[in-house]
Amino acid sequence: MQYGYFDDERREYVITRPDIPVSWTNYLGVQDLCAVISHNAGGYLFYKNAQYHRITRFRPNGVPLDRPGHYVYIRDDDTGEYWTISWQPVGKDISVARYQVRHGLSYSVFSCDYQDIRAQQTLFIPLDDPVELWDVVLENTGSKVRNLSVFSYCEFSFNHIDIDNQNFQMSLYCSGSSYHEGIIEIDQHYNPDGFHFFTSSVEADGFDAVRDSFIGPYRTETNPLAVERGVCSGSTELGGNHCGVLYKRLQLSGGASARLVFLLGDGNRQTGAALRKKYSNVSVVDQAFQALQAYWNEKCNAFQCRTPHQGMNTMLNTWNLYQAETNVVWSRFASFIEVGGRTGLGYRDTAQDAMCVPHSNPGKVRQRLIELLRGQVQAGYGLHLFDPDWFDPEKPRGAGFKSPTVVPTPNLKDVIHGLDDTCSDDHLWLIPSICEYVKETGDLDFFDQVVSFADGGSATVYDHMKRALDFSAAQVGQSGICKGLRADWNDCLNLGGGESALVSFLHYWAMGAFIEAAEYLGRDEDVQTYKALAERVKAACEKELWDGQWYIRGITAQGKKIGTQKDREGKVHLESNTWAVISGVASPERACSAMDAVDRYLYSPWGLHLNAPSYTTPDDSIGFITRVYQGVKENGAIFSHPNPWAWVAECKLGRADRAMKFYDSLLPYNQNDKIEIRQAEPYSYCQFIMGRDHTAHGRARHPWLTGSAGWAYFAATHWILGVRPGFAGLIIDPCIPSDWKEFSILRRWRGATFRITVQNPQGVMKGVVKILLNGEEISRVIPPQQPGSSHAVVVIMG
Repeated sequence: MQYGYFDDERREYVITRPDIPVSWTNYLGVQDLCAVISHNAGGYLFYKNAQYHRITRFRPNGVPLDRPGHYVYIRDDDTGEYWTISWQPVGKDISVARYQVRHGLSYSVFSCDYQDIRAQQTLFIPLDDPVELWDVVLENTGSKVRNLSVFSYCEFSFNHIDIDNQNFQMSLYCSGSSYHEGIIEIDQHYNPDGFHFFTSSVEADGFDAVRDSFIGPYRTETNPLAVERGVCSGSTELGGNHCGVLYKRLQLSGGASARLVFLLGDGNRQTGAALRKKYSNVSVVDQAFQALQAYWNEKCNAFQCRTPHQGMNTMLNTWNLYQAETNVVWSRFASFIEVGGRTGLGYRDTAQDAMCVPHSNPGKVRQRLIELLRGQVQAGYGLHLFDPDWFDPEKPRGAGFKSPTVVPTPNLKDVIHGLDDTCSDDHLWLIPSICEYVKETGDLDFFDQVVSFADGGSATVYDHMKRALDFSAAQVGQSGICKGLRADWNDCLNLGGGESALVSFLHYWAMGAFIEAAEYLGRDEDVQTYKALAERVKAACEKELWDGQWYIRGITAQGKKIGTQKDREGKVHLESNTWAVISGVASPERACSAMDAVDRYLYSPWGLHLNAPSYTTPDDSIGFITRVYQGVKENGAIFSHPNPWAWVAECKLGRADRAMKFYDSLLPYNQNDKIEIRQAEPYSYCQFIMGRDHTAHGRARHPWLTGSAGWAYFAATHWILGVRPGFAGLIIDPCIPSDWKEFSILRRWRGATFRITVQNPQGVMKGVVKILLNGEEISRVIPPQQPGSSHAVVVIMG
């Protein structure tokens, strides 16, 4: 069943019927202000931080799933009938009212045709101003004169989400509302950061700033009393629940239209007045929208492909990059699932996100890398959750947008933790991410930049990397395999203090990235030191982790190996087998055998399972994974994040048919006509999909904020299509289905543009026999070219 379609030309997903099983969301804002908005205009707005600086309120996990929101009501004053431009919250019968939603890159457009009124509401946040614009256009498509009233609606948050949801003793009596000169101001007087405003481009005919007055007793957003009556009460109050309602009466003759802009933002009345003056000129609104589109076109044009696979084209050219960028900018704590209840950056997640988009967002990637480096302690490990402000030397700790009257100023000793709370993999992801950033940008000086440690002292980025490698080298168990510590990448696989196969493979992989950098920098002593260490790690892995047909997942503190042929549950694990191949530890024969086991035991048409069979018997020596329901999340679900690792592994083996089989099974685009099963957005990778051991096999959950976004983009562009940066040049090494005869790529790298055509006359899956740069044959590596220049590249496979 389809609920919409991809519009590649406009880079939009168009929702043609709104009664979707779950909310399909979008992200507005690319700087400091962000809105998470559903296809029903439900959602919330925050400034910089979804926990400590929430602007509008949201009630998570409710029915419906996405209330309240940023709504526009239309009332026919002649009949008293009313509806919203978005289908909800009023919810007119979709057989008589036609609704459409267009989710674009950092904007959403809601439209409704009903009773000869065509209405459209465009939500977006300009690049440079902390304000959300609601650009509303109404058109009378009939012949008779229509008398209409337009009502805006949003509900304001208390600012601090934990208090907003849990401490009504404070939240109900510590904020107030006022109205003056067309602007509603929300004032948490004790908090210098607690001002929000709502206004419009037109002089309102009425307003309400108190939620209960607007909605009325025993009512909801579906049937607010003020809209039913057709008039607001002009309510304001010190204390209580506050909203942003402005209403305007309009008279439209046949064929006439009207346009008005509502403004919702962070700041006091003076800020609102200045922005109101600016955006009351609708040409400025149009210019801001065009600038937003240009911003995203510039990013997308860093990599564009045209292949025989339409789903790959659509996802890589727009949606996959967009989702990966969203994760780099907004991390993991603002969605309809993660609703802002904790703040900061997940260490491993942020490092992997940063690895995937340095070509489209080098500035943000560099910022994230510095934040992660400042979150590393001198011993070498990373702090798994922290507020990046704590490690910003430009800010005193606890400064910024958190009021000290609400949130205690954190002390450094409160956030530095020991081995009991350390994730054994976090710090290792940082090393390849740093190398990827330098390969993309050519910023070799970054290795020598001095960055502080979280617990004092400082070192160069290069030495930070060595500390990370040395920490893992020191934290090994009796078998010579890296300790699992609190957990490795799989937070539910705790191993009771045992050893992690995944971390040893990651250790070897990170050393490979570091050694490549050290060789390029000419630091020969480090090259020799870490090559010797890498050989010891490889030998230990091959001796202790191979189980005859595949690689085990780890060893418990009691010495029991898990993920073996003898195991009835948790027999094969995705992480260890893919990383044995990606890291380069596995020999070709063992690598093929391990990935064959992945295909045999873990494949499904909805993606690769994380492990199989699911655990049914709790075993705390293995970890919490054994207590998770079968087929859900870490216990036998299709966990999306590690799925692309299998694509990379198969590409390294040259088995493009298998890589594409795995790619297609997870691809959201391919599930656009299976929404009755998938339910979630077909333009977003989800954290997990229910596994075959669950009754809802194929149901996708937790969209947007997942490492699968960046990894899917990285694996498809770098390994399937095979265009990846190196320190010395751009590498082209595709691994494609044998029936692909040709594909093309537009790639921007270090300021130059490369128009790449890959030809496959022999129908091979891997192998390059010739590369032509501007008609002249070169080696496989394309050297950097003059910034601003454009070049034709022809690649012949064979």
